[in-house]
Amino acid sequence: MNSDYDLTIFQMNDSHAYLEPHNELFWRGGTGSYGEAGGYVRIATVFNRAREESPESVLVLDNGDTIHGTYAAVKSRGEAMIPVLNQLGFDAMTAHWEFAYGPDRFREVASALDYPVLAANVFREESGELEFAPHLVVERGGLLLGIVGMASNIVSKTMPPHFSEGLEFTIDEGRLAEEIDRLRGDERVDLVIVLSHLGLPQELELAERVDGIDILLSGHTHNRLYNPFTVNGAVILQSGCHGSFLGRLDVRAGDSGVEDYSHTLIEVDPSIEPDPDVQSSIDRVMDRHRDMLGEEIGITETGLNRNTVMECTMDNVLLKSMLEETGAELAFSNGWRYGAPVPTGPVTVNDVWDIVPTDPLISRCRMRGREIWAMMEENLERTFSRDPYSQMGGYVKRCLGLNLFFKVENPAGTRIHELYVGGRGVEPGREYDVCFLTNQGVPEKFGAEREDLDVTATEALTQYLEASETVNGDLSGTIVPI
Repeated sequence: MNSDYDLTIFQMNDSHAYLEPHNELFWRGGTGSYGEAGGYVRIATVFNRAREESPESVLVLDNGDTIHGTYAAVKSRGEAMIPVLNQLGFDAMTAHWEFAYGPDRFREVASALDYPVLAANVFREESGELEFAPHLVVERGGLLLGIVGMASNIVSKTMPPHFSEGLEFTIDEGRLAEEIDRLRGDERVDLVIVLSHLGLPQELELAERVDGIDILLSGHTHNRLYNPFTVNGAVILQSGCHGSFLGRLDVRAGDSGVEDYSHTLIEVDPSIEPDPDVQSSIDRVMDRHRDMLGEEIGITETGLNRNTVMECTMDNVLLKSMLEETGAELAFSNGWRYGAPVPTGPVTVNDVWDIVPTDPLISRCRMRGREIWAMMEENLERTFSRDPYSQMGGYVKRCLGLNLFFKVENPAGTRIHELYVGGRGVEPGREYDVCFLTNQGVPEKFGAEREDLDVTATEALTQYLEASETVNGDLSGTIVPI
């Protein structure tokens, strides 16, 4: 660590259980290109080198979306991640997709970690008590640090009900302010750090409205911030996703908080030497799966990714497989951000599971044109609301079979300008045959004659890839801002 600074903070956010190196999309001079990145073996090396340089001055924090998102993690319900995460030596984490296994299972996984899960905004419905510790106090670099956790607030609002059973998730400004006052008053900390998974728009608003935050580590929205924001005295950073990047913040503290800092967005690339001990742990997890996951099942002539907000190549292929399976007129999937990109060329079993690790069933229903219009207006508001706290995470719902033209700047309920299904203007009273991913595509309040089919998303996608000479996910103007 540079001797000009007291403290080095590392941030990992939204790694989505990508234990091993994988492909990532990089923007180079206005064009996208794919390259290898990530891998916990390299992340461990980055952390350990810093600890060797300054053993008492390094703080390592994880914003969550860590134990769900890849085959090994999902099939073991998080168990596969525990030994590797413990080796990396985090000081604390908060959470989001960790709740996908249900609160009871997440409690089990959390209890096996060598560091705490922090969440000042997750409450038990019956008692009103906090589900996890709200904060942690540690000493690093001669400074007393108070770390407050803020888990994702959308778990009980937009995600399947079993994620949040018995729990309530909030953006609780009052509770956060109380924690900050307690840390500054009773604990007499030198710096307050908020470890959050609310998403950058919400966190910028939170920092503006709650005084006393020195550093805010942001998660959820997969922003690659090459330069931090400063809001109301709080230094705010976020560091991409999939473990492809790490944030490093070197801090000098003064009487009024952060006096000076230096920030680096570290690209976790192949030049970083792998840590042999972590590699051994990952091999113990992955060796049993590698042959199966490495099997090639198709070829894509389009690079597949989820890095675009309105429409993406990855979900275009997934949606095509759903239409092929069902013969429906329209297909909808969730506006996910995660999923390591797949360059042009072979597509493997591992890629399929990266694309849709939740592996929901495919469902069908009948939707009237007016319902499709209302559903998309609601989705656009959840994505682009003027009130950051009303944004519910994720990108615009992925669609195939329709074309929607909208005004981003319009108020809620007035954004859609034109909507077409099958090339014809949508008819409000007409019923359309729709397929979607169960609990992920069409909310329960929309549609009739809902039916879960006896085929999962990975099965449909695999069958489509195997039956096609090549697949193509080119963007086709499904959702267009005008």
